[in-house]
Amino acid sequence: MPILIDLSVPTEESPSEPLPIKVVHQSHQDTAAASAKFWGAVPEDLPGGLGWANDLVELNSHSGTHLDAPWHYYPTSEGKRAITIDEVPLEWCYGDGVVLDFRDKPNGSAISSNEIQDELKRIDYVIKPFDIVMIMTGADKEWGKKEYFEAGCGMSAGATLWLCDQGIKVMGIDAWGWDRPFWAIKKEFEESGDRDILWEAHRVGIQREYCHIEKLANLDRLPAPHGFKVCCFPVKLTGGSAGWCRVVAIVEQ
Repeated sequence: MPILIDLSVPTEESPSEPLPIKVVHQSHQDTAAASAKFWGAVPEDLPGGLGWANDLVELNSHSGTHLDAPWHYYPTSEGKRAITIDEVPLEWCYGDGVVLDFRDKPNGSAISSNEIQDELKRIDYVIKPFDIVMIMTGADKEWGKKEYFEAGCGMSAGATLWLCDQGIKVMGIDAWGWDRPFWAIKKEFEESGDRDILWEAHRVGIQREYCHIEKLANLDRLPAPHGFKVCCFPVKLTGGSAGWCRVVAIVEQ
């Protein structure tokens, strides 16, 4: 039997989510009357007078671990309408995985294309089209705290473009976002006025059609940086800019 490793954060109300999530758990007692009504019955007709457990959830499509669609980055990609999450090919969302370790980089710093290539050399791996490349920053260890939103390094436009040019369609990171944390981008923009740094890694999607996973977790639990499969199938949200997904690594024993 293969070993399955959960690479997702929970979808929950958390200080780590600056865009709030609201979850109401309805008990079997709460729903007794409403569920009985479907059958023209009353609660007394049900075993123990109980209905079904249910949950009411209010969240956005980028809450929890999710896959961003090209539509999220810009209305067009490669000169045509950018695809939404329900249009992302499923073939992109299952493949050989590789983890690149950048936990030694300072919070707010940018990962360059040279650093990506150096890390691939260090782990002795040559990426190929449709690999799923995951960036480990260590930010997931701050999950559950407000500091999570500002933790970790992030990808540069150059590094993202380089991965796209190797045929990578899905990449991911264990931080809140694919780019550097917003505070780092804001600070540099205030100092330089350089508009090109604003969401630069996401905006690569204008030139190259690709997806990325945000809010991965547990990449340090993988027994090796490659030699495993990853599945990251998103919820089929029609017209959506992203879809929630339970990302799982499959490690053959």
